Amino acid sequence: MKWPGPRLALVVSTSVLLLVPVAAAAPAPNEPVPRDPAALARMLETTTNQLGAAIYRWHPKSVPAPDDVVLLALYQQRIYRALGANAKLSRTTIRLLPRGLAAVAADLLAAHRELYRLTPPLTTHKIKVGPALPASALLSAYREAQRRFKVPWEVLAAVNFVESKFGKLRNASAAGAQGPMQFMPATWRRYGLGGNVHDAQDAILGAANYLHASGAPRDLRLALHHYNPSRSYVDAVLRYARRIASGRTMFFALYNWQVFVKTAHGDRRVTGPGLP
Repeated sequence: MKWPGPRLALVVSTSVLLLVPVAAAAPAPNEPVPRDPAALARMLETTTNQLGAAIYRWHPKSVPAPDDVVLLALYQQRIYRALGANAKLSRTTIRLLPRGLAAVAADLLAAHRELYRLTPPLTTHKIKVGPALPASALLSAYREAQRRFKVPWEVLAAVNFVESKFGKLRNASAAGAQGPMQFMPATWRRYGLGGNVHDAQDAILGAANYLHASGAPRDLRLALHHYNPSRSYVDAVLRYARRIASGRTMFFALYNWQVFVKTAHGDRRVTGPGLP
C-alpha cells in the first residue's frame, strides 16, 4: 500500500479525551488495483475504513467533498469494478473480507453486474456530464419526497444513483428518458407535478409521485417494476437502497463515485480527478 492509514489525534473536549481520525494521504487517481485476492481484500477493507473516516471529517456536507474523500471513493469504486469484472477473483476476495464488509461487497457487486448486463453501450460520442447537487440538498429533496409520498428516501437515492449517478450523467437514454431520474416524456407529463425534468429536486418529487402511484411503499418491487420493467433493475435498486439505509456513510461514498460509461470500445471514466 502506497499511502498511510488514518492516524488518530488525542483531543481534549471539556473533561473527555477523544480519539479523532486525522486526514491521511489518499491514493492517486490511477493507483494500481491489486490482483491477488488477499492483497485486494486488505486494500478494500483499508480503503473503506479510510473513506469512512474521511467522510466523517467532511463538514458541512453542503460543500464539495475534500480531495481525500473524492480520491478514496474513486479507488473504492475501481476496486469494486475490478471485482465485478472477474467472478472468480470476486468470490475468493469476498471470502477473505470481514463478515460485515463481505455482505456489503456481495450486494454492491451483484447490483453492478445486474445493471451492467442491462446497459447497452453508449452510441453517442458526446457524453454530457455535470456536477450533482450538494449532498445535503439531495438528502433534503429525498426527505421531502418521502414526507409527501411515503416512498423511502433510500429507494429514491438508489434510483437517482442508478439512473444518473445523482445527476452527474446528463445524456438522455437510448429510449429517450431524460433528467437525473430518467423519465420518459409521457410519464413526466403525467407525474412530474409541472416541474422541470432536468431539475434534480423536481425530478425526485416526480419519481416519488410515480412510485407512490405504482404501489409504493406497500409494494416497492411492483412500483420499481413500473419504473423499469426488469427484475434485474428492481433487484439492483433494492440492493443499493438496503446498503444506503444501513448507514449514511454509504450514501456519501456512492455520491462521490464517478461516472463510468459503457462504450463499444470498453468502459470509460468521464468524471473525476486525473482525467485529461
